Amino acid sequence: FSFPWQKREISNFDYLMYLNTLAGRSYNDYMQYPVFPWVLADYHSETLNLTNPHTFRDLSKPMGAQTVERKRKFIQRFNEVEKNLSAQCHYCTHYSSAIIVASYLVRIEPFTQTFCSLQGGSFDVADRMFHSVKSTWESASRDNMSDVRELIPEFFYLPEFLTNANHFELGCMQDGTVLGDVQLPPWADGDPHKFIQLHRQALESDYVSAHLHHWIDLIFGHKQHGSAAVEAVNTYHPYFYGDKMDLNNIKDPLIKSTILGFISNFGQIPKQV
Repeated sequence: FSFPWQKREISNFDYLMYLNTLAGRSYNDYMQYPVFPWVLADYHSETLNLTNPHTFRDLSKPMGAQTVERKRKFIQRFNEVEKNLSAQCHYCTHYSSAIIVASYLVRIEPFTQTFCSLQGGSFDVADRMFHSVKSTWESASRDNMSDVRELIPEFFYLPEFLTNANHFELGCMQDGTVLGDVQLPPWADGDPHKFIQLHRQALESDYVSAHLHHWIDLIFGHKQHGSAAVEAVNTYHPYFYGDKMDLNNIKDPLIKSTILGFISNFGQIPKQV
């Protein structure tokens, strides 16, 4: 199934959607929503240079290994097996979950209500809400050891999710910033349509086309579990590997419900394709 993609007969977007479908991901399931990669690392320039390799994220590494220091810390965690962990892994959080999906899409219904229900009936603390593409990238790639989130397909085709057209009162951050529309990189000129257009161009660029298979290996392929995942700094808590756990053989109902709750709250690794 990769042959038409290798010949550039289908777009990177369509190929990723195809892989998500093969792996059991669906728009109908927030817990197994289609997952897409961060493709850019430049959210500060006035203009976006898609011919410069430094413009792009390293697609050969998971979000937890985008910087040398961050990678070192996660390897240290894996080797030490912190006392509060029940299993050896690099990450105790996931790159895709119901709350991540709902947080990205919180400004449009029905995701607004979904987000609030997942948060216990109200919006989250303003400083934790999705409010800036740049700060979300910095959190997921560098600053926050509990944040390794990837993106969703809407980042490449749906400008509406970036505006607060419904005028929801999303709160005020500690620095006084009132949350409204999502803050966009300078190269988008404050225009959600321009952001989507350039972001889609980045996804379909020569650089991403030449390196996307590395990310696919991490998410959908042979580097998602086992020794290859350990070497790639790409292992997650065992509960995230839903298809690797035989829940039918777990007799203790408390343990089974704990695992199912863990998966529903924190995410699930796609089926390997």
